[in-house]
Order: sequence, then C-alpha cells, then structure tokens
Amino acid sequence: MDIPAHELFAALRRVPDVEAPDLVAVDATDRLLLDTAADLVAGCAPGEVAVVDDSYGALTLGLVAAHGATGVRVAQDLLVGELALAANAERVGLAGSYRSLPLGPELAEGARVVLVKAPRALDALREIAEVFAASAAPDVTVLVGGRVKHMTHAMNDVLGSSFGEVSATLARQKSRVLVARAPEPAPSSFPRCQVHPDLDLTVCAHGAAFAGTKIDIGTRALLRSLPEMDGTARTAVDLGCGTGVLATLLVRSRPELRVLAVDQSAAAVASAAATAAANGVADRVDVVRDDAAATVADGSIDLVVCNPPFHVGAAVVTTAADRLFAAAARVLRPGGELWAVYNSALRYRPVLNRVVGPTRVAGQDRKFTVTVSNRR
Repeated sequence: MDIPAHELFAALRRVPDVEAPDLVAVDATDRLLLDTAADLVAGCAPGEVAVVDDSYGALTLGLVAAHGATGVRVAQDLLVGELALAANAERVGLAGSYRSLPLGPELAEGARVVLVKAPRALDALREIAEVFAASAAPDVTVLVGGRVKHMTHAMNDVLGSSFGEVSATLARQKSRVLVARAPEPAPSSFPRCQVHPDLDLTVCAHGAAFAGTKIDIGTRALLRSLPEMDGTARTAVDLGCGTGVLATLLVRSRPELRVLAVDQSAAAVASAAATAAANGVADRVDVVRDDAAATVADGSIDLVVCNPPFHVGAAVVTTAADRLFAAAARVLRPGGELWAVYNSALRYRPVLNRVVGPTRVAGQDRKFTVTVSNRR
C-alpha cells in the first residue's frame, strides 16, 4: 500500500499512551532510520526486516507503506507501544501487515535489516545486540537510531561486543544512527541475577528492566513500610512491578498472601517472573503484562503497592502515575489499601485523596514520600 510518508505520519497517534503537547508519535529519529534503511530494505525478501522498540508504529508502518516491506517482525517492550501500533495500523489501513513477537530468536531468525530505537539503558541495547547476533542472517545490518544527546560512545562499545563492524552516520535534526554489521554470535547473558544480602533477596533482570539487578531507592523507601501494610490481606497487586522486588518480598512476609505482579514492560514481566523463581515464591506470584491493571477485576484486591514512574520519555509528567492511581482505585475493594512511593517534589497526596480515598503520609524524606490510601 503506497501512502505518502507525510500523510502516514500525520495520521499516527500515541493513544493509549500519554498525550501531551510536548509528546509526539513520530520524531526525527524515526524519519532518519527509515531514510537510512531505504536501500537496504529494497533488497529484502518477505520476513527479512525486523523492528525493535518502535514507539508508536512510525517505523513499522513506514517500512510497509513507504518501502514496500512485507512480513515485518516487531518487538516492543512497552505494551502501550504495541497497542498504539495496532490502532495506527487500523487507522491507516495496514492492519495485518506485521507480526508482533517477543525479543528472542523468532524475532531475529534470518533477519537481514533491523531497525532499533535506541534504548536509554546500555543493558537493553546489549540484550538486543546479543539476540540478533545469535540468530539473524550473517549479512544482517542493524541500524540503531536515537537523539544525539542521548547517544554515547559506550553504545558503540556495546554493539561492538556482538558485531565486528560498528560505524555512525552523520547527524540530522539532532538524531544519529549507529550501523552494526558482521555478527559475532555468543550465548545470551540475560537475565542477570544479583544477590542482595541485606534483604536476603536475589534480583533478576533483563536488559530493559528499570534499575536492572539493583534495587532503586524509591522501592527501598516503600519496603521500609512493609511491616505496616495490611496483614490480613489475601490478594495483592504490585502495580508496575518492575523486577518483582515488592511482589517477592510481600509474599515472603505473608504466607497466606498471593500477589499479582503487573507491568506493561515485557522485560519487567520476564524479570519479575525470574526474580520470583530465584527466591522460591513463583507458586504465589502471578506475573502478567498489562496496562494499568486492565486484566484485574474491579473491587477484587485487598492491597496494592505502587512505585509509579514520573517520566514519559524525557518529559516529566504526572499523567502516568495518575493512570496507575486510578487503576488502583478501581481494583481495590472498599477499605483496601494502596501503598505508594513517589518523588516528594511531586506532591501526589491531593490526587490520591481525590482518586482513591483518605490518604496519610507514612514516611517522608527530602527525596521520597510514602503514602497509604484507603479505598472509599
């Protein structure tokens, strides 16, 4: 289907992700990656093009509409990206023109051209590089695009550990593309696991999981309130579970409790499952990839714990946390507890009072505030 690029891009939306004036569905990196890939894609047979972390569909649909690619395989860590791609494909008449797959051998098998939106975390890029070096075609070209201000020489080094040739294009509109060729296959190094003796806890993480095998200080602040959380709870949700630290320690502290760990990140979900297994509680931690607890029934949960994000890309916004607070209010039974931790400067307490119910501060320092809200 031949759709002019400007018409295609104008039709794309971020929904169901956060919409805001400074947040876009198509950026200069998308355009540069597509232009850089044009001649390479022209020589590909069906199924030989893959995309990783397409934000909202510009790369995948641009390959199909502008470059005639067929059988495109796509892996997106964030579920909202998958949903936005599906909605955009439907909107422009390209539904069914691609396949969504997890990051792994099926995505990479035989790929000759790969377009990647550069992740912030080096370990995320490392895992992507390892997957394609192991399973893509010997003549594969991997194009990794990002904003110049977010790209570092360390990215070249990471790609160089899996590919024999790494170069960079000239910058355009403050974006640049790294070009990797000559794959050097090696066993995957993910998930990685680290023991934290102070908590008697093993944390496992895939490359794109927030904080990796470390435990971020917000989570540690919330963990200090663990003994105060409802001891009679039988059902709990770790909302935005990350690597599953809260879910794992919750079930370990309460033998009668069962926890549902949910996150929209595929890497987080895989990491949380690995963390639960490494600590012997996989039978009481169910891990599900979903957006804002969409798979959880209304009023069915006794306890929710949440360490919400306060960034969407490079923008500081509260909308992502607001959606999680509303989700907690929906799934909690009347009287159920939401324990949340957030950057103290954000002052979420009035929002929690309005959206969930009466909220008190359970702990606070200059960096983080921990609150408990009781569902009305």
